[in-house]
Amino acid sequence: MSAKDSMAKEYFADNARFADLCNNILYGGREVILPENLKERDTTEVLTALGLDKKTIAVQKLRDIFKNASIKYTGKSYVVLIGVENQSDIHYAIPVKNMFYDVMAYGNQVKETAKKHRKEKDTATSDEFLSGFTKEDKLIPVITITVYLGTKEWDGPRRLSDMFGDVDEELLPFIPDYRINLLAPREITDFTGFRTSIRQLFEVLQNAYDKEKMQEVLQNDEKFSNVDRETVEAINLFAGTNIDIDEKEEVIDMCKAWEEQKNEGRELGREEGRIRQAKITALKLQKKGHSIEDIAECVDFDEETVKKWLVS
Repeated sequence: MSAKDSMAKEYFADNARFADLCNNILYGGREVILPENLKERDTTEVLTALGLDKKTIAVQKLRDIFKNASIKYTGKSYVVLIGVENQSDIHYAIPVKNMFYDVMAYGNQVKETAKKHRKEKDTATSDEFLSGFTKEDKLIPVITITVYLGTKEWDGPRRLSDMFGDVDEELLPFIPDYRINLLAPREITDFTGFRTSIRQLFEVLQNAYDKEKMQEVLQNDEKFSNVDRETVEAINLFAGTNIDIDEKEEVIDMCKAWEEQKNEGRELGREEGRIRQAKITALKLQKKGHSIEDIAECVDFDEETVKKWLVS
């Protein structure tokens, strides 16, 4: 597992961040899913089926994050299974990947229900017995969210039909489609719905390609003056920044750190420019017959350094 995969799983597995992410995508930022109403589920999906030789075969896939969400909304209570799949790169077959996860989750629910009925021997008809599922049994809805943690624009498919070639339009109504639930930072138009520091992560990812925009975001959003270290570490990894993190600090002022980093860059740039100009001057003086000692004194560098310049 790559460092990005590991960090993304650990970062979004936090219930507060997970709830914030889900509320923004599913409820427009309203606080409907609460952290305390989330429960971890086994991320390993195993689905058994019969092979061509009639032997039972098992397919196993490992989700990134999978949680049970108990929701109380509009006077009713619901239970939903929510999975999050993190993508640091664009996945051009993501509808098939996510659809497979969802099918396995539903298949496992049917399998567990059938196992319960066999144990209790409570099916009323032969149809229910063969189905392993009765008319009264219900499935828990499964939602899979894809979180894209790249800095480029998402140009991958957003539904299964995007992956088809030419298809007779008369056949389309008979072909089931599958749409992904995608969160891509470059497509977010309003960050105010986020209530945790994933807001700062997504804002940086949205503007990472443009240093001027990044500077503007950091200067105008006071939330960047108080960012938890896990988020800053995630920003460094996914956005490619190099914000200094003091090992003793749990909260980082990104505005200050970014400004210090920028100033260090300016100083480095000035020094590189001074050295480049000194080399040019040294070569000109050498051609005019000046000694190493005179050249070193003129460009204000030691004689050993000047010798290396003139030899290289």
